[in-house]
Amino acid sequence: MQFSNKINSYYQPKRLAVKLNVKGEQFVVKGHPWVFSNNIVKINNGATTGDLAIIFSKNKNKVIGLGLYDPNSPIRIKMIHSSSEKIEINAEFFERKIKEAYTKRLSLLKTNTTGYRLLFGENDGFPGLIADVYNTVLVVKLYSEIWLPYLQTLISSLQKTSKAKTIVIRLSRGLQQSKRHHLKDGDIVFGVLENEIVEFVEHGVNFSANVIKGHKTGYFLDHRANRKQVGDWSLGKTVLDVFSYAGGFSVHALSNGADEVTSLDISKQALEIALQNGKLNNYSGKHKTIAGDAFDELSKLINKGKTYDVVVIDPPSFAKQQSDIELAKKKYGQLAALGEKLTANKGTLVLASCSSRVTAQSFFDINNRILINQNRKFSNILQTYHDIDHPINFPEGAYLKCGYYKFD
Repeated sequence: MQFSNKINSYYQPKRLAVKLNVKGEQFVVKGHPWVFSNNIVKINNGATTGDLAIIFSKNKNKVIGLGLYDPNSPIRIKMIHSSSEKIEINAEFFERKIKEAYTKRLSLLKTNTTGYRLLFGENDGFPGLIADVYNTVLVVKLYSEIWLPYLQTLISSLQKTSKAKTIVIRLSRGLQQSKRHHLKDGDIVFGVLENEIVEFVEHGVNFSANVIKGHKTGYFLDHRANRKQVGDWSLGKTVLDVFSYAGGFSVHALSNGADEVTSLDISKQALEIALQNGKLNNYSGKHKTIAGDAFDELSKLINKGKTYDVVVIDPPSFAKQQSDIELAKKKYGQLAALGEKLTANKGTLVLASCSSRVTAQSFFDINNRILINQNRKFSNILQTYHDIDHPINFPEGAYLKCGYYKFD
């Protein structure tokens, strides 16, 4: 098995003895994956990135968890094992965790689907690391330097479990500036990549991902179940897909017999990808595109008297930080009001949020309040959350929520 020498270990991690204050200790015992700098009471001198933090209880002096040390983040220790069980952090440990993650996805992989998330960061015990599979190509995205000493071991286990023929490394902006490695964003570290645009299947519908230049790892896999649901309801319908990006909802709708689909996005390049993804499938409906700011373009469509049988509004995160929350809530309310005006009689409005700082309850409350004020009868027929390959194991890990509203 020949891996690129670019993923060889760059430094040897040390073992650190760590003690926390009461609050930090409670977080670890409850299985929370983050230890903040202000929770640390005692730690070895000279601790460096990727060192193994062995966390001892304050009173009984027994091990309660293991994590990786990150001096460049307020989340100073990112947990990889929260238990008093004695365990060695080695290749077998990581391989076992990767196999456990893969097993959780098996029911999804029994459907006609070849694009899935194999590792979902903290939620699968790999904080700061994402691994997505597109057919035979595995894309590993690193968000933290803590994984550099372990990268060769991880890549080997991921390849073994996923059976990937090619592995691509993607780097966060911070990692691209790091001097602690020799990697470049988009490096091929295993196998050969014949084309940076990789085709894959999602519940029988064909898509493509640019694994070198695309956002994140090349595509947004998290809405898969919602895209299938919209597709199932699109036969003979007109559909508006707002913030469409690569046309996930649009292409499912077209493939399932929609008469006409309009993809709306601010990026003309994204709309080109949406059109190309549509052409990977057989469909007879019309695929239209609108390039522009969603709020402006929706207002223009309302002024023209346009309505659609299905309206999907799936914006990017509006709350990147705590101070954004109130503005984010206001924007969600505006989109719900605009969406209602564009939804035809007996039509369905689908409203989604990927802002983790806006809770699901808050998001659904905003939608209900806005829609009630429009003086139209409606039913909240469905509320969905994360798909099976995006499991949630701690509160802050939950971000995706989607409400379906049927107008009588």
